[in-house]
Order: sequence, then structure tokens, then C-alpha cells
Amino acid sequence: MRTGGRTFFGHPWGLATLFCTEMWERFSWYGLRAILATFMAASPAHQGLGLSQETAQAVVGVYGALIYLVALPGGWIADRILGARRSVFWGGFVIMLGHISMAVPVTSPVFVWLGLLLIITGTGLLKPNISVMVGRLYPEGDDGRRDAGFSLFYLGINLGAFFAPIVVGGLAAGDRWHLGFGAAAVGMALGLIQYVWGGRHLRGVGERPGVRLSPGERRRFTVLAALGTAVALVALGAWAATGTLTVDRLTVVITALILVVPVAYFAYILLGSHDLTADERIRMKAYIWLFVAAALFWMIYDLAPSKLLFFAADHTDLSLFGVPIQAATTQSFNPLFIMIFVPVFAVLWVRLGTRVSTPQKFGFALVMVGLSFVVMAVAAALAGAGRVSVWWLVLVYLVQVFGELSLSPVGLSVTAKLAPEAFKGQMLGVWFIAVSVGDAVGGQTGRLGRVLSEPAYYLVLAAMAIVAGVALFLFTRRLRAMMAEHHEPGMR
Repeated sequence: MRTGGRTFFGHPWGLATLFCTEMWERFSWYGLRAILATFMAASPAHQGLGLSQETAQAVVGVYGALIYLVALPGGWIADRILGARRSVFWGGFVIMLGHISMAVPVTSPVFVWLGLLLIITGTGLLKPNISVMVGRLYPEGDDGRRDAGFSLFYLGINLGAFFAPIVVGGLAAGDRWHLGFGAAAVGMALGLIQYVWGGRHLRGVGERPGVRLSPGERRRFTVLAALGTAVALVALGAWAATGTLTVDRLTVVITALILVVPVAYFAYILLGSHDLTADERIRMKAYIWLFVAAALFWMIYDLAPSKLLFFAADHTDLSLFGVPIQAATTQSFNPLFIMIFVPVFAVLWVRLGTRVSTPQKFGFALVMVGLSFVVMAVAAALAGAGRVSVWWLVLVYLVQVFGELSLSPVGLSVTAKLAPEAFKGQMLGVWFIAVSVGDAVGGQTGRLGRVLSEPAYYLVLAAMAIVAGVALFLFTRRLRAMMAEHHEPGMR
């Protein structure tokens, strides 16, 4: 691959195209995410859907869970049918249609549900494949520049995530929800325009599928996809005919189905032969513990756009340095702290080397996210006497980011390391299933509010995370042995 010509901070100019595409896609995603729960919980008099906060939290949880779950079939479609480049384009186009659907200013919720379905579908095509294209911009052996390129790419993600809640939340203020949804659609449209315009700089990356389906395989896939869709529609129709189908119950069923996915997958790996060695089976058993820990982390961490957003709207004095802000703006705290502390943690992990193991990093992450909810419990107790300062949420997000930067960067790495040889490619998608499980279950935790006070709710979740984190510390030696991860004191 040629390396000369115009560059983007010393990288192939195609990175600029993908950087901007992802930035605008994340703008649309985080913009919607910042107002979705409050829109759903707002009364029809305030142009909302009138759902309870508990149900809105469950919907947002399932929505986030499906976003990560569909990355698996999205990657497969790119590899076998469309190729990464066309998958990113059509994914972005479908996402834009989803936001447009939600922006239609009608009272019927049909366009809202259609919009969410389109966004889920489109993100499944775009999200996994644009990252693949970033990696393919670099020639084999250019690992250092590739890693630096991904760092720039992730900066684009967080720039979009930072500005989206401020812009979309500001436009949606005063019950102008559909204007906010429209801004998200415009963001995705801008991403698509520059993706097409800058396509010549991609130098053919992702144009063809890796292993294209044969005509017979394509026919079988079409039949199975149509059959699966028909079965799902018939099942929903039959359920609706009974008069018992509700949004709340549907989220419970989807959550249960999501929980089945990792159980079935790990059972398939461990109970089948697949020519796995004894060491590979032991490493997979260790990975299951890390998978559960990650799911528990995301269960709490991804309550930001629902439970914590409601707290911001209902119980905080929305003012920073004397400047009024929207509740949605609090969703910008997280990406801001990520951009500030990513370089710090990158240096820290290099200096610590293997003295800090993967189980210890996961354990620290769980303790941090647990402590963040201890802070939330204190804030919720104080809120019983009136609104509290929004700086409580600033502190919560700061502590949570310390946890994320201890767990998220090593997640894919440890997944690749522990994956059996026969499942190397597939297992990378399993990490996203952990996020999916966490989001889905986290959405259902709102039901605890029926039996727990607000401070007690946060303390229960905090205790779960802290106990799990401490357990990882206690069993670190055992897990390291199972993972064949050795401590080398002399390394830096």
C-alpha cells in the first residue's frame, strides 16, 4: 500500500475520512442517547411518550444492548456480502433514516419505534466495520502507526460524544424533542456526505467482502433471514392479539433472550470438542469470570443515559460556574474526562507493565464504578431535602472514567489472548456481548425502585460491584494461573 502523498497528522488521509464519519455517527448516537429517556418519560402534554421512568430506563437499556448485539451479524454481512465500505455507507444511511423517522412531529409513537429499529439496524452495519477499515489503512507490520491511528480515531468518537449532548440537548429544550432528533439526523447526514466525498482517499479499503457468499449460500441466507423475520413478526402479532403485549413486558423478554446468547455460546465452546486443548479450555473458564465482571461493570456504567439522566433532571441544580445547562449536558462529562485521562492511563499501564494483571485491572474498575454509586447514594440522600449541586454528578462520572480506562482498553486484548484458536475471529465479538448483557440487565434494575429507596438502590448496585471487584483481587493468583499470565517484576 502506498504511504506517500497527503497525510492526516502523519497518517493515511483516509483516516481523516473515517475519523469524521465516526465523529458524526457518534454525534447522532450520543445526541439521541442524551434525550431519549427524558423524552420517553415526558408526558404527552410535554410532547413525550408518557412512559414511567422505570419503563423508559428499561427501553434505553434494551436499545443500547441491541446496538452492541447486532455488531456480530453486521460484521458477518460485511465479510460475506457487502464488504466493509458499502456496509458503512448503508449503515449510516439507515441510521439517518431512523433519526428522520423520530424527528417526524406527530403524536403517534409508531415513528419513534420505527426510528429506533432503523438506528439499531444501521449501527450494526456501520460500527464494527468502520473500525475494521481503520486497521486496513496500514500495511502489514506497521503496528505502531496503526495503534496511533486508532488513538486518533477514538478521539473522533469522544469529540462527537462530547458535543452531541450539548447541541442536541439545547435544541430539544422546551419540549422540542423532534428538533433534537432532527439535529441527530443532520449530524449523520454530514457524516455520510464527507464519507462519500472522501471515499477516494480510502484507496480501495473494504471494497470487497473477505469471503463472498456463493449463490447457493446467498439463497439459504435470504430464506433464513426472511423466515426468522416472519417468525418474529408472527410471534409479536400473536402476543399483541392476546392484549398482554406492553413495552415494559417486551423489554423483559428481549433481556431474557440476550442473556441466553452468552450462556449458549460458552456452552457450545466448552461442551463441544472443537479440537480444544486442555489449556484452551482452562483459559476459556477464566475468561467467563472476566466476562461476568465486565457485564456487571457495564450494567452500572451505562445507567448514565437513563437513571443518572433522570437524577440530573429531577434532583440537581443544573448550573455550572453560574451558567445554566440542560440535563442532557451532563452526558458530556464522561467523554470530556475520557479525553483528558486517556493519555495518563496509557502511560500508567506502560510503566506498570505486568505488575498489574488483567484481573486486578478488572477488579479496580468494578471497585471504582461501585464507589461512584456510593457517591450517588449520598447525593440521592441529600436530594431528599431539595436539589443538590450538579457537581455531585461531575464527581460520579470522574470516578467512573477511572474504572472504564482500567477495563475497556484491555477487554478486546484479553479476549483475543484467551480465545481458542478455532474461535479467534468470533470471540472478538463476544466482548461486545458483555456490554449488551450489562446494558439489558441494567435497564431492568429500575424495578428495584418499587421496593428500595433511591439511596438504597444505588447502594445495592454499589455493593454488588465492590464485592465482585474484591473477589477478583482475592482470586487474582488463581485467575492468572488459569490465563497463563505471568508476573514479571523486572518489566516496565
